[in-house]
Amino acid sequence: VQIGYKIDMQLLTVVMYHYVRRIKDSRFPGIKGLELERFSDQLKFFSNNYDVVSMEQVLAAMYEGEVLPNNAMLLTFDDGYADHFNHVYPILRKMNMKGCFYIPAKTVLEHEVLDVNKIHFILASGAEIGSLIDAVRIKVERSRSEYQLKSFDEYYEELAYENRFDSKDVIFVKRLLQHALPESLRSQIVDELFEQVIGLDEESFARELYIDEDQIRELLRGEMHVGCHGYDHFWWNRLSSVELEIELAKSCDFMRHLGCDMN
Repeated sequence: VQIGYKIDMQLLTVVMYHYVRRIKDSRFPGIKGLELERFSDQLKFFSNNYDVVSMEQVLAAMYEGEVLPNNAMLLTFDDGYADHFNHVYPILRKMNMKGCFYIPAKTVLEHEVLDVNKIHFILASGAEIGSLIDAVRIKVERSRSEYQLKSFDEYYEELAYENRFDSKDVIFVKRLLQHALPESLRSQIVDELFEQVIGLDEESFARELYIDEDQIRELLRGEMHVGCHGYDHFWWNRLSSVELEIELAKSCDFMRHLGCDMN
């Protein structure tokens, strides 16, 4: 994802990455991400056409009146995947580039797989999308009375709109299980599907998927920027004020745990 920002009339291009790995040779070749070779090619292009800056330079431009170089670009990496340490970090170091890594605290401290990632791997498992939708339909209909839900068909009509990345069926599953249903029900359904479709021990899966504390501290020693991508990776605009305050407090505690100055 490439986004353009203006900071006091200075243009900053922000490029955001998630999965960066050797996808076609992995256990989940259907995962939506970027092949490692293409990532290396992109960085070579950026090196020739942009000035890749650090978050510290961006903050200085925002708050201290510093001037960014022409064609400034910021590289960001979301969700704290082990891919970022194992693959991205060595390439950035080799090319003398800085990156920003935003990590959900729960993945590091509790070794749980985030619901959003469970959904990704369920969809990438090779399971037939029609069968997944049928399974979700059964789980929604059985819970309608308890949670005062709309009918499954109403949810489908509301949420199933394809985009350039996914079919309408895939988009429907993502939207329904990421935010449309009540949080406790979403988690219950996603956990059941993850166990049925993936069938791997969750803690072992999490330790393989996500970065760990030692690796985060190595990023910091390597002068990369590290931030917290929330504690639970919730959609903050859908939290109550109390829930958001708790999420922010836990996120700040995580950064202090890593030794970061939060003043």
